[in-house]
Amino acid sequence: MIALSSDHAGFPLKESIKQFLDEKGILYVDCGAYSPASVDYPYQAKKACDLVVSGVCEKAVLCCGTGIGISMAANKVRGIRAACCSDYFSAKYTRLHNDANVLCLGARVIGPGAANELVDVFLSTAFEGGRHQKRVDQITEIENMQ
Repeated sequence: MIALSSDHAGFPLKESIKQFLDEKGILYVDCGAYSPASVDYPYQAKKACDLVVSGVCEKAVLCCGTGIGISMAANKVRGIRAACCSDYFSAKYTRLHNDANVLCLGARVIGPGAANELVDVFLSTAFEGGRHQKRVDQITEIENMQ
């Protein structure tokens, strides 16, 4: 299952992604926003990331205006490796090499078609492990020093 969340700026893109996931038969939990009314992206990120960390959801997709703010907030949650992506290569390789568990997208940066392509590659790409595991472990080590 996938957790979805957005702020008001990312709301239309999140809604488009929901339709895409429905078409693909991928289950999700919608953590809001539920309208274009103003909401704060840090708390929206935390709602979805908590579901990932707890194991309720395998991954999350978060949307805000640029994808940057919500990714910064997501990366403050212990156990989250969030990546803000706007191209196919980055979305694929953040899974392959970084074992990212959260994809962040900017609704003012990319459109629904590109977003769906990035969500698709992010969700369908497995972590490569091997030499990359050492670096993921180092990220976790740094996180645990805090």
